Amino acid sequence: MNAATQNLSGSSDKTRWIQLIVGVVCMIATANIQYAWTLFVPEIQGMFGWARAEIQIAFTIFVLVQTWLAPIEGYFIDKLGPRLMVAFGAVFIGVAWYINSQATTLAGFYIGAAFGGVGVGSIYATCINNALKWFPDRRGLAVGLTAGGYGAGSAATILPIAAMIESSGFQETFLFFGILQGSLAFIAAWFLRSPNKGEVSASAKLVQATRDYTLKEALNTKLFWLMFFMFICVVTGGMMAVAQLGVIAQDLGVKEFKVDMHFFVMAALPLALMLDRIMNGISRPLFGWISDNIGREKTMVIAFTLEGLGIIALGYFGSNPWAFLILSGVVFLAWGEVYSLFSALAGDAFGTKHIGKIYGVLYTAKGIGALFVPVGNLMMEATGTWSTVLYTVACMDLTAAFLAIVVLRPTLKKHVAFSKDLLQKENAAAGISATARA
Repeated sequence: MNAATQNLSGSSDKTRWIQLIVGVVCMIATANIQYAWTLFVPEIQGMFGWARAEIQIAFTIFVLVQTWLAPIEGYFIDKLGPRLMVAFGAVFIGVAWYINSQATTLAGFYIGAAFGGVGVGSIYATCINNALKWFPDRRGLAVGLTAGGYGAGSAATILPIAAMIESSGFQETFLFFGILQGSLAFIAAWFLRSPNKGEVSASAKLVQATRDYTLKEALNTKLFWLMFFMFICVVTGGMMAVAQLGVIAQDLGVKEFKVDMHFFVMAALPLALMLDRIMNGISRPLFGWISDNIGREKTMVIAFTLEGLGIIALGYFGSNPWAFLILSGVVFLAWGEVYSLFSALAGDAFGTKHIGKIYGVLYTAKGIGALFVPVGNLMMEATGTWSTVLYTVACMDLTAAFLAIVVLRPTLKKHVAFSKDLLQKENAAAGISATARA
């Protein structure tokens, strides 16, 4: 137990872990609107006959709305608190799934995607923000567990959703799970709260700036834009895999392959989706915990390199069903950590007073990455192979890994030193002003 944790009373320490658990529950309830989408695409195409690229625009709209409204959501998080924001998001999630269950036009699915983006964005941003505030001494782990709830949240329901789609159709599945998950998030929302002043202590172990930056100040730093560019590079490959995994499996000829595990037999795609969600969820707290101990930038080098190599191997060996299962898991293991590493790093560098707005802007990088999802379909159709797409995003991952060690590390060190010096000067000036008034 480190010094920061020792400064907490027993009740405060218990309270923050309860808050973390509630946040994870909220994230689990929101996950399927993104991670189960790939199961619905072939069914929607089969019923209405639309092109894949047209259907996948809905996914892009969802991610764009979810991410690009994050700065606005960050403002309301700071103003209204976590309860109202999560409850608001839960209502929008339920409405989004209902719209999808009734949609008979592309426009209908696009509207449903927009509602879903607002709902998920509100819940996601709020729960990450709350974890950063409650755990200044273990930001990587806390944010990793919270984001892991979103990454692995669909693991338990992927098989029921797939089974219900097959037995009852995708429309009834949208309706049932929309009501179920929206209600769960709405109830959990009322147990959330932000820490009171002095209820938690800063870390005595990690390298942190300690000064609270405003959004304008953060945007004026080189560090912020370096993080933003790296976020885009890494998130693109994962977004591509999330949205296109079912389509890739079908085109590679492994979708219907029956995997015999001796004690059960399952088609390759549902099994891959279930394993991928688990790996995605594990990666966030795992790499977050590692970053708490060895530093964010070193952890980024390890994870981003692993993802890049995994994507290259998936493009080369993906037509083998067993390789498809293993390599897709590797990709998700190495991708999921971006949501714990970048948010924890933002808290370390810019403080938590305005972190809702700051991380909200940083999180829009995910929306930029989503723009490449339909582009991926077009690239595949133009070249006749998914390898071109996969190799492109792998290069982006490896570029981010290179930047993490060569550029990010020294930039972060300079920023922290500058922030501490600036804070001392501001405190000294404030002391002089107070003396003069006295």
